Amino acid sequence: MPSFESLYQEYPCSYNSPLSCDRPFQTAQQIKGAKFCLECGFPATLPQEAEIKGNQGTYQIASFISVRGLGRLYSGIQLKDKQPVIIKEYLLPNRCFNENETQKRKETFKRVGGISLADSRIQNFRLVETKEAIADEKGERCYLITQGIESSQTLAKYLIEKGAMTSSDVREVLNQGLQTLQFLHTQKLRFPSNQTQLGITHGNISLDSTLIKVENNQKFSIYFCDLAIWENLFIPPIIPQPAPARPEQDLESLGLLAFYLWTGRTTNFLSTQPLDPRDNQQWPDTDSHLKQFIYRLIGLETPFDNAETARQALLQLPKEDHGKGSSSLRSPASKETAKRFPMPLILLVIMALLLLGGGIWYWFLGRKTDSPNQYILWSRLVRNFSEVPNVPSGQFTYTGEKESTWSYVLTQPVDNNRLGDLLTRPKPDATATFKYESVLSANISNPIKSIEEIQTNKKDFAITSLVENITDKLAKKQVAYDGLIVFVAFNKRDSNLANALGGQINLEQLRQIYTGKITNWQQINPKLPNLPVKPFAPNEPEAISKFQEIVLKNAPQDEALFAANVTKLDTTKTQNQIRSETLEGRTTGIISFGIISKTWKQCTGYPLAIADGRKSAIQPLFQKRDRRSINPSDDLCQHDDYYVDVTTFQSYPLGYPIFVVYPKDSNRLPGGSTFAQMLTTRQGQCLLSKVGLVALQPMPDDINSYACKSVP
Repeated sequence: MPSFESLYQEYPCSYNSPLSCDRPFQTAQQIKGAKFCLECGFPATLPQEAEIKGNQGTYQIASFISVRGLGRLYSGIQLKDKQPVIIKEYLLPNRCFNENETQKRKETFKRVGGISLADSRIQNFRLVETKEAIADEKGERCYLITQGIESSQTLAKYLIEKGAMTSSDVREVLNQGLQTLQFLHTQKLRFPSNQTQLGITHGNISLDSTLIKVENNQKFSIYFCDLAIWENLFIPPIIPQPAPARPEQDLESLGLLAFYLWTGRTTNFLSTQPLDPRDNQQWPDTDSHLKQFIYRLIGLETPFDNAETARQALLQLPKEDHGKGSSSLRSPASKETAKRFPMPLILLVIMALLLLGGGIWYWFLGRKTDSPNQYILWSRLVRNFSEVPNVPSGQFTYTGEKESTWSYVLTQPVDNNRLGDLLTRPKPDATATFKYESVLSANISNPIKSIEEIQTNKKDFAITSLVENITDKLAKKQVAYDGLIVFVAFNKRDSNLANALGGQINLEQLRQIYTGKITNWQQINPKLPNLPVKPFAPNEPEAISKFQEIVLKNAPQDEALFAANVTKLDTTKTQNQIRSETLEGRTTGIISFGIISKTWKQCTGYPLAIADGRKSAIQPLFQKRDRRSINPSDDLCQHDDYYVDVTTFQSYPLGYPIFVVYPKDSNRLPGGSTFAQMLTTRQGQCLLSKVGLVALQPMPDDINSYACKSVP
């Protein structure tokens, strides 16, 4: 990209750089409504509260941030939903572009300003998400509206503030960058014009076009922005236009970026000229393997064929070797010397055999994606019911809320029996029996009748998720996870809400829907169908209570609005209504939620991934074949093809634990604690997972694929 100093030469800027000069900003601050710099006539910055109208909404400027690349950045909001955005303003000043050039570039910008996956999936490949490309029809400005990345900065600013990165951090930058390039170069992408294209070259990778977001624990993510396909439209025609970029140039640019990050600077201290990676003296000496890799990436050694090949090579690099004592990158002169002393042939043969053996070992033993330590907790569990010690004799009566998760799963078939029958006398050689009797709460907003039954000695223990207000006279032991699934209409044959939403929704949007503040789907996103929102809720008191706790934060006003705006209906009946409207050819705006066991093995409603605030959305349902989370392109009618991923579910926003609650009274027989022990054996966890609850720890696939009667 041309330097700022070479741009806009037609404007007599005192600093010879009107885009990065502060005079246009000062003019806008001092003179209300000023559109041009008082000194040189270059377009002034936009004032606060200026509004920009696009096809997807109206955006308001909050403040000027800085210059990045060929545009000026502002913070702003989308007026409709008050969501924060970043606005990048591009300029086509009339002294640099004639009317015909300006018009052509505006039209092209609106067609290509922003990319997304052609199949409408939402996946985080660390590209700054573009909302809309807008061209000012009468002026000389264009605007790219993007999703802001909280607490982010360019790598150029990071380098100034933090200095050089460690070799391990540089490796991580390369890992993330190559993964994003692999996505860019190979996926079918869609432009704002709806034109699709297989792969695209970034063409503009630099320290200024790469953002870094650092977490509290010092982990970081990098994001690419400012792709050449739209950024280069704003290079004045008097300046030689860049040739179309090739994928291999992206690799070279990423390699140069890594070189700068590792050295901690971009110029030579003495000459102030750009650092030359060919100069061996400029390189750190802490990691010769990384050095050799970057040499190949830049193209100074045998280049990689593509981003995927490069990333695989990166992941297989030996660890950093710390210092000059290890083998270091050789200069061309030293290579000539090395040729005189070739490696003995026998050594080459030995190395080849080792590599071949390692490859075979990896293929047969290392292909599993499971971590070796993944099942340690599982292996420590008691094997089955018969091995639980000290089971007391007697008949124990326990309870839970009517219409609760536990009441439902006890009726479900497993191993040619109902779960309730298997748990009535779980240890055949003992005389203990466990009888379940549900209770109905008189107040749906306070469904804790089961706890009262224990406190009044009417029942021996309870199984529930509602344990917030138990007294210190009661003990609780977690036996599984439960959760809510939010679903909308799903029909794989045509477009539907699941696709339009990108397969996800966030907690705040749910709160607004269920309190009547969002009544049309376009209030979430103008790209969604112009369709009334029809919120439904299940009639299980436990499910409603957990929804109010997690989504509505138990706010009395929101709970009142929920009661007034939401239709309560049995989950199966809601699904039947969705199916009926779909079969009639109607696009339905129904959204509902329900407990996992009632909602996951069906394909009428698509289970949405859930986002909490600015965190990434979490989809706990995984496809078995590829061991990945499901998306709207999957055929959910293949019930056996997906499962609840235990590890992912532990951070799912709508998940919560299920407890056995029992008295601490030592004078009463320990029926509750014994029953909890049985449910947390391998056999118990296997049975619970088969009826829709989520196990406390990951379990091997082969365990859950056959009968749980005698789990090894």
